[in-house]
Amino acid sequence: MSATRAADAADFRGPLDISRAATVVLDGRDTVVGWSPAATALLGYSPREAVGRPLSAFLAPLPADGPLPAASDRPATPGAPAASGPPARPGPGPPPTGHEIRLARHRDGHELLVVTTLCPLAGARDGGGAGGGAPGRVLVAAELGELRQWESRLALLQGLATQSPVGLAIYDTDLRLTWSNTAYEREIGKPLAEYLGMRADELYSGGRFVTPGYPSTLDAVMHHVIDTGEPILDLHFQGTPPSDPGTEHLWSCSYYRLEDSHGHVFGVCEDAFDISDRQRAQQRLALLVEVGRRIGTVLDVVTTAEEIAEVTVPEFAAAVRVDIARVTVMSGELPATGGPAAMDLLRVGEHSVDPAAADAAEPLYPGAPGSPADRYPPVAYPPGSPQDRSLASGGLVLDDNVLVVPLRVGGSVLGLVTFVRSPRPRVSGRPLAHGPATTFDNGEVALADELAARAAVCIDNARRFTRERSASLALQRQLLPHHVPPQSAVDIAYRYLPSDDVTGVGGDWFDVIPLSGTRVGLVVGDVVGHGLQAAATMGRLRTSVRAFAQLDMAPDELLTRLDDLVGQPGVPQGPPSDAYDELTTGATCLYTVYDPVSRRCVMARAGHLPPAVVHPDGRVTFPDLPAGPPLGLGGLPFESLEIELPVGSLLALFTDGLVEARDHDIDQGLDALGRVLGTPAASLDELCDRAVSALVPDATTADDTALLLARTRQLDEGQVAEWELPAEAVTVGRARELATGRLTAWGLEELSFATELVVSELVTNAVRYGGGPLRLRLIRDRTLLCEVADTGHTSPHLRHSAEDDEGGRGLFIVAQLVQRWGTRYTPAGKTIWTEQAFPPAEFD
Repeated sequence: MSATRAADAADFRGPLDISRAATVVLDGRDTVVGWSPAATALLGYSPREAVGRPLSAFLAPLPADGPLPAASDRPATPGAPAASGPPARPGPGPPPTGHEIRLARHRDGHELLVVTTLCPLAGARDGGGAGGGAPGRVLVAAELGELRQWESRLALLQGLATQSPVGLAIYDTDLRLTWSNTAYEREIGKPLAEYLGMRADELYSGGRFVTPGYPSTLDAVMHHVIDTGEPILDLHFQGTPPSDPGTEHLWSCSYYRLEDSHGHVFGVCEDAFDISDRQRAQQRLALLVEVGRRIGTVLDVVTTAEEIAEVTVPEFAAAVRVDIARVTVMSGELPATGGPAAMDLLRVGEHSVDPAAADAAEPLYPGAPGSPADRYPPVAYPPGSPQDRSLASGGLVLDDNVLVVPLRVGGSVLGLVTFVRSPRPRVSGRPLAHGPATTFDNGEVALADELAARAAVCIDNARRFTRERSASLALQRQLLPHHVPPQSAVDIAYRYLPSDDVTGVGGDWFDVIPLSGTRVGLVVGDVVGHGLQAAATMGRLRTSVRAFAQLDMAPDELLTRLDDLVGQPGVPQGPPSDAYDELTTGATCLYTVYDPVSRRCVMARAGHLPPAVVHPDGRVTFPDLPAGPPLGLGGLPFESLEIELPVGSLLALFTDGLVEARDHDIDQGLDALGRVLGTPAASLDELCDRAVSALVPDATTADDTALLLARTRQLDEGQVAEWELPAEAVTVGRARELATGRLTAWGLEELSFATELVVSELVTNAVRYGGGPLRLRLIRDRTLLCEVADTGHTSPHLRHSAEDDEGGRGLFIVAQLVQRWGTRYTPAGKTIWTEQAFPPAEFD
C-alpha cells in the first residue's frame, strides 16, 4: 500500500463529514443555491451548471422495484477500489438514522446510489422566505459504498475496544497508560479509571520478557520502540496478572509507535495475547517427548521406575512416587489379580523438590543395600486412600492435589504412579495466604494417563527381559558344573563370568569329565547368541559332550558326532532363518583328553581357539591344532593332535570372551594371557584371578567368559601294574595269579575274590573272541581299575540269559561285582575296563 492510500485508509472521518462530503445548499423550494467542489466531483456538474436548477434534476427517490444502476456503469472514485460483480440493493439493514438513500444522475448519464442527509440552516424560515431564494437547508451527500466502508471501520474499532480477546493498551511517551480495551481491563481486574495513568512496570511488577535477544523489562522495550520507531512482534512476556495472583502467565506481545497526522510521536501501543494455554500444551508435548527419550533407556524395572520419577519432577509434579509389584521387581512376573489386598508393592522410585508436597502422601523411604527386597521397602496403603481406590478400580484417581495412575499392561496392573502437587502456590518459599490449591486440570490428567501408559510399556519390556534373563541365568547355573570332582590326572581351577546386563546371558560353558583309566576330559565351548535359547543350546551341547565322552570316543570322533547332532536339531527343520538354527550354527568347542599314566594329551577343536600350554619352565605355547569348522556346518572333517606333556605342565582352555574386546583384537589378548600364565603363582586359583583381572579389568564383558586351568600330574609307578599275556587258555589262570598277587602287595586282599572273577571273565572273553597278545592292567587310584586289552574290535554285550541257556552269564556277573564297566577302542584294538570301590577302611 502506498503512503497516500495508507493515509486515506487511516482517515476515519465519515463520508458525510462536511469537510469532505458533497454539499448542496437549497432554498425553500429545493432549488440549488450553492454547489461545493465535492458535489462536482461526485455528480460531474459544475456550480454554474447546477445552481438555479431543482434538486430533483440531480437526485431522485430510490424506486421500490426495478433495476438498480450497474456498478460497472459508474466510474470508480479516485483512491477507492473499483466495484465489480452484479449490483446489489442497499443493505444490509436500513440506512443510518436521519439518512436517506437516493438515486443520483451523473452528468455523463449514468446513475449511482448515494446517501443524503438534510441540515436546516440557523435563522432560516420554513419555506426559505417569500421569495424562496434565500438559503434554507444544506444537503450532504456521499456514495453509499463509502458510507458502508466507514461503518465497517467503526465496527472494527468498536470490536477491538470491546470484544477482541487481544489486550490493547496505549501508553504515552512517559509510559503511562492512557487507554485500554475491555480485554486489558479483564486482565487487570479493575475498571480503566482505577489504573489510568499507571506505568506498565507498576501493573506487572516482577514480570519479564523471556524471548532471547531482547531487553527483559517493559520499560526498556517500550523506550526502544519509541526511540527507533521499529515495531517488535511476538515478544514473550512472563508475569503474574493482578486478576490471577499466584499464577504465572505468558503473553505474546507486540509494540509499535503512535504518531499524529503531523508525525509527532505521542506514545506506544501494546497488544498482548495470553498464550499460557498454548505454552502449557507445548510443555506437555515436550514432556511427552522427554519421557520417550529418557524412560526405558535400559531393560531394568527399577531403573525405568526411577526414570519416571526423575523426568516428571518438577515439570509436572512436586513429588512423584512409583510403586511396582514385588514379583515384577524380583522375577519379572505379572502380579496376581484380585484387588488391592493381593498386590504386594515395593517403593522403587521417588523424587521430590518440595518437602511439603512429599508430606502430602506417604513418607519417603530411604534405600538400603542388599537385595531388591531390602533396598526397596514394601508399601501398604490404607483402605479408602487414593492408591487403594486406584488398585480396586484399575483406573486413575484424582483426590485434590494427588493424582494416582495405575501402570496397566493388558489386563494386569504392574504398579502405581502417584503425582503430588503442592497444596498451595508458593512464592519465595512461603505459601500464599490466598489463591486456589494447585490441582490437576483435565489436560494434565490426560497427560498423566499418557505418561503412565508409556511408562507401563517400558516397564513391561523390562519385566519381560528380567523374566527371560532370570530364566536364562537359572538354566545356565543348572547346566554349568556346580563343582568339579577331585581328579588324579590334573589339578583344576576355573572361572566363569556371565555377560553384562545389556547383552544378556550367553552360551559359553566348560566341563571336566572323568574318563576310564584315570584319564580326564577337558572341554570348553561357545554358542553364538544370547538369551534363553543360547543357554538351552549350551546345555544340550554340554550334555551331548558328556554322553559321547563316556563312550570313550576320541576327540575328533566326538566332535564329528557333536557336529551331526547340531546339524539335526531336535525340532522340525525350518527355513535357514530359523532362530534355533541361528543359535546353534556357529557354535564352537574344544575337547582335550589327558592320560596321567602315559602323559599323553589328545585334543581337537571345532572352530574354537586353541589351548595355551605352559611348560614347567614357564614357556607358553599355543599348539598348532587344526581349527576345524564350527559345529553345525557339516561336511568338513575334524583332526586330532596328540602331544606329550611333562609333569607339572599347565593347560589353559578358554573362550573368546576372555581375550577379545572392543579395544583390542584376539592376538593382543592371547599375548596378554600368555604373559599372565607364564608368571609363577601360589595356586591355580590365584592364577585364574590374575588372568581375569588383567584381561577383564571391570569384570563386565559383552560376551560370557570361561577359563579352565588344569595342571598335569602323573601316577606313580607303584600305582600301575601291567602285563602282556598270550591269547591262550592257560593265560586265564596266570592272569588271576598276577592280579591277586598285586592286590596283596597293595593291601587290597578284600577285593581279591571279586577281582579274580572279573579278570577271569574278561581274559576268557579276550582269548575266545579277541586276538593276542593280551594286556592286563591294574591301576590303584581312587578306585581299583582293571583293564584287559586285545586286538579284536568286537565288543561284548551284557544280556540276560534264560534258564536253559548254557552261557551268557559271565558279563552279567561282572556287572554286579563292579561300580562301572565299559569298552574303550584304540587303533590297536579294544580295552574292556571295570571300576571297583575300595573297602570302607581303605577309602577312609
